[in-house]
Amino acid sequence: MAEQFLAQTQTQRQLMVLAPQLRQSLELLQVPILELRTLVQQEMQQNPTLEEKLPQNEQVEVEPGSSEPEEAKEIDFKEEFKVLARLDDEWREYFHQSQATHTYSAEDAQKRQFFFDSIAQPRSLQEHLASQVALANLSELDRPVADLLIGSINDDGYLTSSLEELAQNTGFELERLRELLAMIQEFDPIGVGARDLKECLLLQLQRLGKDDSLVATIVRNHLDELGARKYALIAKNLKVSIEEIQQAARFIGTLEPKPGRMFTAEAPAYVLPEVVVQKVGNEYVIILNRDQIPHLFISKQYRQLMDDAGTSNEVKTYVRDKIRAGALLIKSIHQRQQTIYRIACEIVRVQREFLEHGISHLKPLTMVEIASLLGIHETTVSRAIANKYMQTPRGTFEMKYFFTPGYKNADGVEVSNKTIKDTIAQIVAAEDTTNPLSDQAMVAMLKEKGITVARRTIAKYRDELHILPSHLRKSF
Repeated sequence: MAEQFLAQTQTQRQLMVLAPQLRQSLELLQVPILELRTLVQQEMQQNPTLEEKLPQNEQVEVEPGSSEPEEAKEIDFKEEFKVLARLDDEWREYFHQSQATHTYSAEDAQKRQFFFDSIAQPRSLQEHLASQVALANLSELDRPVADLLIGSINDDGYLTSSLEELAQNTGFELERLRELLAMIQEFDPIGVGARDLKECLLLQLQRLGKDDSLVATIVRNHLDELGARKYALIAKNLKVSIEEIQQAARFIGTLEPKPGRMFTAEAPAYVLPEVVVQKVGNEYVIILNRDQIPHLFISKQYRQLMDDAGTSNEVKTYVRDKIRAGALLIKSIHQRQQTIYRIACEIVRVQREFLEHGISHLKPLTMVEIASLLGIHETTVSRAIANKYMQTPRGTFEMKYFFTPGYKNADGVEVSNKTIKDTIAQIVAAEDTTNPLSDQAMVAMLKEKGITVARRTIAKYRDELHILPSHLRKSF
């Protein structure tokens, strides 16, 4: 009984030891490279034993494989530190390869820094409108009314509250609200301050001098029918030809339904590839982007502190825990990079034809296949490619882009569903718009190309490509 209790206790203690390592490894594996750098920098602020650079004779590198603590027995501080501080050939070679394959000159570093420093900060729609209000020379009584209206305009450019509600909630005169809204509706961008789509389009038509045109009449009285592409019905009601309605529809399509979307209050999202694929001769070389990941070491001064006989056991315990945490972080980063690299190698191997010839040669690929080849779980693959990007000679893609199911053509060759979608898009782009192809007709055309898919599959892919059904694509 005692032996059973001891075994259970040891198992529980082992799980408690491994859990933090597992959690950290999974977290680092899943985050993209910019978030990884942020996490590492936060850890460096909390862990004084970690250093990013390696000044001569000041730091020692930690062996990644030695980071797991042995709680079952007491280890002498000095002996444990010797284990932790032992140089690991694989780890050292890992960074040496990084420097050899992906080095940058001081000039390159300056160019990158200049690029990030020169990026203009985005301006919100509200800021843009406020700058125009400042030029309007409003009175002290009118300025807060204008500010209220601007604050009630959403990012798409629409006034989200009725003037009656604003008047009731603020005490401002309704007529003054109307006058100032009319002023704001004359601001840039055209159509801002509208209360619905119809008013937004009419404001734009008014600015273009088409307030009394056929186009304006359609927007004012037949917007719903236009959205349903009921051209014949609109033509009958307005006693004009279908061709005139179709021409007006094309013009309306050039107007901006969301005038505020050219502005954003959020910072733009920048994509940094985790992996760079370059063609050297006849081979593709995979390079990990390691520039954004600090090269971590354990500071030598903490080794000296451990060797100092005057250092209290309390301080030594603190330093030991920090060294263990630092070594664990280094090992987790190493595992993350190795996992991403191995997955990238398999992607390039499978998708070589895509790299050579484009999307028509994209191969079906699943996470289960990659996991089986690498001897890891498919959830590990999922975490490793999440929000990660790969830069290739064909452009920069999310790593998950290369994972897609597919079909076998008549020759037994597997074809990716992305390839099928691209083929559908090409077929629709080349069709006669007066006689657009039905889904069944596209099934037959794909079959001629050796690809057999069901009509419902065509409909599904067409919807995903935002391609209308044939009767709504027809022009007259």
